[in-house]
Amino acid sequence: MDLLIAIIIVSTALPRQFSTQPANAMTQHRFDQAIALIDEANREDPNRETCEGKDWPKELLYAHRMSQMLGRFAPDADDAMQLAVRAQHIQRWKSPRSDYPMDRKGYHQWRAALNQFHASTVADLLTKAGHDNEFITRVTQAVGKKSLKTNSDTQLLEDVAGLVFLEHYLLDFANKHLEYDEQKWIDIIDKIQKKMSAQARRFVLDGHIALPDSMVELIWKVIVE
Repeated sequence: MDLLIAIIIVSTALPRQFSTQPANAMTQHRFDQAIALIDEANREDPNRETCEGKDWPKELLYAHRMSQMLGRFAPDADDAMQLAVRAQHIQRWKSPRSDYPMDRKGYHQWRAALNQFHASTVADLLTKAGHDNEFITRVTQAVGKKSLKTNSDTQLLEDVAGLVFLEHYLLDFANKHLEYDEQKWIDIIDKIQKKMSAQARRFVLDGHIALPDSMVELIWKVIVE
């Protein structure tokens, strides 16, 4: 009995080696901080866009649209994917297309550099928020568009990006390119849908996103084929 009492006394006197904050609360805190840091970074965008009468920094609005679409398309997505989707275009204005030759080779150089820029930028913010290396690597792999055909995270991000473009940006893009004929639009839509999973294409065909009236028939034609 004396030995048992001694063990209890010694054990209660030892310093605690773990946080008293519940693990799920700590995870939530890191997630909330990461979201805040991503939004803060995108709030610096000097480019503006109006949505429903409200003036937004362009990339902040895009980030919110991405998160909203993820909630509709994959409502059970975990924290890593929610953050990857939120950071898809993080501070995109800092790597303008005009910095590279205006040809196909220059375009691909820009896209590769842009993906790396987004990945490294969000990695810094996630480190600041206290996420571990394994978690950060997973997010940056998706944001950096690594292994689209084999990485389910990258595929999900690409699905959401395609759905957001079709719902929110296709019409504006079309209005800027009135010179494009039907075949040009077929090619553009085909490139988008080829990057999307069968589930994302079905999401479109089942009417879960709002498509521009003038493009509905063409979109359906391309995706169905």
